Order: sequence, then structure tokens, then C-alpha cells
Amino acid sequence: MIPDTLSSALAARGYDTLTPVQEAVTDAALGQADLLVSAQTGSGKTVGFGLAIAPTIMEGGTLPPASAPLALIVAPTRELALQVMRELSWLYAGANARLVSCVGGMDARDERRALERGAHIVVGTPGRLCDHINRSALDMTGLRAVVLDEADEMLDLGFREDLEFMLDAAPAARRTLMFSATVPAQIAKLAEKFQRDAQRVTTLTGAAQHADIAYQALRVAPQDAEAAVINLLRYHDAQNAIVFANTRAMVARLTARLSNRGFAVVSLSGELSQSERTHALQAMRDGRAKVCVATDVAARGIDLPNLDLVVHAELPSNADGLLHRSGRTGRAGRKGISALVVPIKAAKKAERLLKTARITAEWTTPPTAQDIDAQDRARLLADPVWSEAPSEAEAEFAAELLAQYEPARIAAAYLRLYRARVSAPEDLSAPDAAPPPRERTPFGPATWFALSVGANDRAEARWLLPLLCRAGNLDKSAIGAIRVQAGETFVELSDAAVSGFTAALGPDGQLDEGITARKLDAAPDAGPPARAPRPAPKAKPETRPQATPKPRPTPMPDRMAQAVESGAVTPAKPARDEAPKKPGAGRDRKPGGKPAGKAGPKSGEKPAGKPFDKAKGKPAAKPAEPAPSAKPRHSAAASDTSRRFTPPGAAKKPGRTGTGKPGAGKPGMGKAPAKAGAKPRKP
Repeated sequence: MIPDTLSSALAARGYDTLTPVQEAVTDAALGQADLLVSAQTGSGKTVGFGLAIAPTIMEGGTLPPASAPLALIVAPTRELALQVMRELSWLYAGANARLVSCVGGMDARDERRALERGAHIVVGTPGRLCDHINRSALDMTGLRAVVLDEADEMLDLGFREDLEFMLDAAPAARRTLMFSATVPAQIAKLAEKFQRDAQRVTTLTGAAQHADIAYQALRVAPQDAEAAVINLLRYHDAQNAIVFANTRAMVARLTARLSNRGFAVVSLSGELSQSERTHALQAMRDGRAKVCVATDVAARGIDLPNLDLVVHAELPSNADGLLHRSGRTGRAGRKGISALVVPIKAAKKAERLLKTARITAEWTTPPTAQDIDAQDRARLLADPVWSEAPSEAEAEFAAELLAQYEPARIAAAYLRLYRARVSAPEDLSAPDAAPPPRERTPFGPATWFALSVGANDRAEARWLLPLLCRAGNLDKSAIGAIRVQAGETFVELSDAAVSGFTAALGPDGQLDEGITARKLDAAPDAGPPARAPRPAPKAKPETRPQATPKPRPTPMPDRMAQAVESGAVTPAKPARDEAPKKPGAGRDRKPGGKPAGKAGPKSGEKPAGKPFDKAKGKPAAKPAEPAPSAKPRHSAAASDTSRRFTPPGAAKKPGRTGTGKPGAGKPGMGKAPAKAGAKPRKP
């Protein structure tokens, strides 16, 4: 049952009959049950849930004084929330309902003050609503109905936690209505958790999707994609048109190009502030703008009046994006056109998108300049201005024109004025045409100079160019061709820069140290650019050079040589049948397990062999040397050989020293007395 105040608002708005979804949700058999509604885009869902919650929040057809909110409506985007706000404002105007919007990008302080004054219905986006709930600015205790509009989109945008938080904060006895274009598994789980015995309402039929939308797939050459958008807008001359792009950069590019071509255009993307986005949509509704270039932020829920044309300047990423973009037209029974600009390389992708979306499109080419001229003639001849009777002032001025000019000249002037108000069409190439080669702009009148360096001097244009700019006081645009030859280099300079160049060089033409420049009377007859000669490869030697003999070891110091000559000291040498010892092997350790090392050789000095006295069976005393300035590593006396040296013939206990076994590392147990005539033991 629809209250009388709402019925009057519908009649005043021109609603003779309700749409299928509006009739379904207002069925008296549903009563106060929770609803899970799925319907196509543009089927009038906003007015539908506005009518559905009316019996829940209105008592006897009227609203109580504004206090805590009675209904909460959540939308995924700012634009959709503000659109819902506008639709419900006129629907509930006769009931004196107070509505408050809470969306991101707007002043939150103003919203809190409005909530403090009381409201019947609150419309907002998930993030801002949760913020007001956390700050205790939004009182949820009086809610009787909660509506989730475009619930599937909110889940796709990652608002699941926010939705669950709001539904948990609402009273358990509330009525919950979910509206979604589709009902995926996530929506079903959310409904099962937060709805009570929800009634499933669907108006989707087996008919083709978007039956009121004519789809066109336009094959274009890659370089003509933007020109095709211009021709589409010119050919259809729609009262309102929206052009979709994938990125903000592309939105800015298309907006600038269309504005330069004379289109009344606005842009809509996520980088704009909320006020800028609101003003852009309002300009479309007021007629101040006819074209809106937008990203997918405008693909959901935006309802622009008289939107007859949707142009996909760039293909959407998936079939859902294609359906939601195209759903901005063909709404509420109106006809619309959805045109996909398909570069020849993206034809397979477009076919997959259309097949996945279960849409049949007409494959064709964009309107040509001739098609647009013919359409302009037909549109001009069918203009109702020809059938309207002229006013007295217009008739007087027309007689004055006829008195001065012939009718043919007046008609031609009118035609020129008509065409001046619109953009000229673009010339398009065939879809499979290759990009045209770049034509170099003629350099203009120029004078040639010869520099005294060339390829033989390793001259290259990449270092001659900055040298000319710096020494000759030139701008880069004043330098034309640079042709490097074997012995010299020819440089082309614009005539306007010649006087300043010669003045900067002086009378001797000195460009740089060792480089001079002279003016040529005519263009040089230069051949192909010369390259710097490559260095000759090194010749390989015919025979392999003989290896240089290594120098012999440095002889022993004099004092050691004297000791060896006298026979008192002989260098310690390993036995012939004895393998060389590993570093550190055969050393006894100090009590505590630390090896008693000795000072190593000085820097740059080769260590000498260990002297040994055969007669005494022990190492000979080392000749006294000056004490070094640094503190010795160990405090043991140099004559205590038991801590730093083991004679080759000394017997040792089994086991390695320093291993913790009995006899290891104890004083007096590191060696045994050597027996006379005993052979040295192998380690």
C-alpha cells in the first residue's frame, strides 16, 4: 500500500504506471518481510525501495517529528548516494521528510550538525557512515529499515567489514532490504547472516540483457581511436553522452581534446574533489555540458536524463564493466546506443567481452566525414525552426537582408554560421591501415659551416651539438643537420642565427681549442656519414714467449750465515722420508690449552729456518737482537724452547695437544727425553 503523499509525488513526476521492480517490492503480500531484490540496471530500483520502506517508517501515512533516523540507505559511491538523495527528496517531499546525506569528500562537521537536528532518512557511503557511528554522531537505536543499494558493488569494493559493522550496530528488529543486479555467493551469505526469512524478489527475465540498447563494435586503426570518438559524437549529436576511459590520464587527455574541438565537455574521475564531481554532473543535467568523459567511477548507478549515447573509448576489463557502463543509457524504457571503439589489434578481446556478456553487437566502422556532412544536412532541414512563424522583428530584419543580398548568399551565410558552431569531422583511415610515416618539417633557409674535425678525429654529433650551443651561443632549434665526414664536419644553421654565431666565434672562427669553423657558400656535396676508424687489433705473437725464471730466495742474514759456516748452527730440515707438517702441528701448549706461539717475521722479511745444535740435541740459542718497540705476544723467555718448538726426534704422548685428554697441555708432559741414536718418528 503506497501512502497518499507518495502517490501524489509520483503523479506529479509523471509516473502513470510503476516499473516491474516497483510493483514487485510494493506487493501487499510481502508485508514487512526482509527483501533480497535483483533487477536490471535502470529499472527504477531507487524509487522502488523508497516505496518499499514507506509503510515501515510512516505511521498512518505520516512521519513522526524528526529525531533519531528511521531509515538508513547505504550506496557504494558518492554520486550514487547523492542521486538516491535527490530521488527520495521529491518522493517524500509531501510527507515533510528530513533527509541527511553522509558521503566522503563533504564536510563531516556539517553532517554531524544536521544529524543532531534530527533526520528521518540518512543516505550515505559505508566509510563515512561508519565514521559517524564510531563518533556517536549517528544514532542507530531508532532504525526501522536498512537498505543496501548495489550490494554486490559494495562487496567488490571491499566494504564487507563496514557493512557487517553497520548491520551489527542496527537494532535486531529492523527490516533489511538488499538490492543487487546479481546475487553472487557473497551476497547470499550476507543475506543469510543479517536477514530474517528474506523474500526473494527478481524481475530478471529470459529476455536479452539491455534490450533497449543497440550495441555497436567499431573497427578502427590504432592511430584513429580518438578521432573515431569525435566522429561518433558529431554524427549522433546526442543531448547527453558519456565517454568511458580506463585511466585518469586518458580522461584528462580526451577532455582536453574534445574541449579544443568545441564540445561542451566535463570530466568525472576519482582524482576530482566531491564538489567538482557534483558540479560536473549538475552541468550535464542542466544542459550546460553535453559530453562527460569518465572512468568507471560513473559506471554504477549514475542516472543522467536524456543520455542517449555511451562510447567506450577504451575497452573495459571485464563483461560486468561493459554491462554497467552501457547501463547508463536505455533506462526506464528509453532507447540508447553503446558504441565500442575497437582497434584492430583488440578485436579478439572485444569479441570475448561481448560473448561473456551475452550481447550481440553490430560490427561496423565509425562514421566518415561524408556521413557526418549528410547527417548535418538532414538534421538542418528537419529543424523545427523552418516551420515556426517569424516574429515582427525577425521579419523586418529578414526584409533588410533580402534588400541587400541575394537569397542564395543569405542561405550560404546561414550554412557557414551553422557549421561554425560544430566541430569539423575527422578523416579516418582504413582499420587495417599502417600508421603514416612521420614527415620531417623543412628546416627552412639555412647556411652551412665546415668544422675542422671529422671522423678521423673521433668527432661525433652527440658532442658537437652541445659544443655548438655553448661556444656559438646557439639554441638547439637553430641547428639543423650535422654531417660528419672523414676530415671535417658540415653543420647546418638557420639564417637567423648565423650573425650571432659568427660574432661569438670571432674573426678567426675559433669554436674550441683546435676546432675552427668556416662559412660555406653553398650546401656541401657530402656523401654518407663517415665513422671513426676502429683501432687496429693487436698482433698475436708467432711464438709463445719463454717463461721468466723466478728469482732465487733471498740469502740468509750475515749472522746466520756465519753461524752455519762455523758448524755451530744448521738450519732445521725435515727428514727425506718425513712428510711436511701442517701449520701448528707438533706444538705444545701453555697450561690452560693456549698455544705458546712466537713472534712472526717482520713485514717484508722472509722467515728463516730454525737453527738446531746436533751436538747438544736441542735448538741453538738465537743471537740477541734489539728488543722491538711493541710488547711481545707471549711473556715466555726466548730460551724456553719447550713452549714453542718440538725437536724432530722427541717422543710425544698419544693424542693431540689441547684436546682435553690426559697429558695434554700440562707442564713437563709435552715431550720425552730423546734416546741416543733414536730415529725421528713420523708425526
